[in-house]
Amino acid sequence: MKKAIIYGVTGQDGSYLSDLLLSKQYTVYGITRRSSSDNTSRITHLLNKNNFNLVQGDVTDTSSIYRLLNEVQPDEVYNLAAQSHVGTSFGQPQLTWCVTAQGCLNILEAIRSMGNRPRFYQASSSEMFGNQYNLDINHEKYQDEQTTFSPQSPYAIAKLAAHNAVSLYRSSYDLFACGGILFNHESERRGERFVTRKISRYVANLYWATQRGRSIPKLKLGNLSAKRDWGHAEDYVEAMWKMLQQAIPNDYVIATGNTYSVEDYLKEAFKCIDTNEYMDYVEIDQSLIRPSEVPYLRGISKKAEKRLNWKASIGFEDLVSRMVQHDIQSSSKHEENYTTT
Repeated sequence: MKKAIIYGVTGQDGSYLSDLLLSKQYTVYGITRRSSSDNTSRITHLLNKNNFNLVQGDVTDTSSIYRLLNEVQPDEVYNLAAQSHVGTSFGQPQLTWCVTAQGCLNILEAIRSMGNRPRFYQASSSEMFGNQYNLDINHEKYQDEQTTFSPQSPYAIAKLAAHNAVSLYRSSYDLFACGGILFNHESERRGERFVTRKISRYVANLYWATQRGRSIPKLKLGNLSAKRDWGHAEDYVEAMWKMLQQAIPNDYVIATGNTYSVEDYLKEAFKCIDTNEYMDYVEIDQSLIRPSEVPYLRGISKKAEKRLNWKASIGFEDLVSRMVQHDIQSSSKHEENYTTT
């Protein structure tokens, strides 16, 4: 039975990856930071499973990393830990760097010191591309493994540093280390600070408010024109796992190949409750517009399709529908928190 360590297990990707590995008969050690508040809501269904172990640790604490790796002797290590909100990184650049960049380096150094080295996955990000892109034969913009990096936020800078560290340790120390350059991936388990979940929760609460003859405040959003390549996290964690099953380590772009604006997402979400006048419910809040915005992301995953036999299976419309329907089903009892008198 294989053993895997997942840093960042309580996040969206960590919970789906745990589901996947447990279904493949792994023993999973999920690492979570000590916190005064309960942050295990996404993995509650895993806590009583025999092969799932929740362990306190931190990617910024080198002693706990060394101790855990030597005690567990894992076959695979997945680093999904990060300060993962781009907007927040502008206000907390040092924290973002320490967790996202230095944390990855701490794990790489610990693995390098081991006799039986586990395979390592690093969660890289499409935000590293910034405003750079290639053009296809139809003059459509896209990014792939050959696109130049040009980070436009403290988050992207930290992710690129970690990504480069993976490449360096792979070539210099012969580590089996892979970087997954994942484009935006959402789900019913997405954090509520991310724009997709913010929209889906609002639409769900609007649905229930309308059913009860009530009104709710407008939805405050920032830049509606930013375009992103949105997939479902359940698809993307499968790509993570497949990277570590290959004979040779490498980096891969993981994306759907399609791009939609924030306004497209907004429109699709309101369609789920048969409402076309979505802008009647939106207020543009200038404070939510980032100092530096990445305008366009569309990933091409031909390398992953060929070498990993991976392709996204959940499309944009299905993704949005799943998120909205989930929030409609779960938000009825919380709707009163959004109503006005």
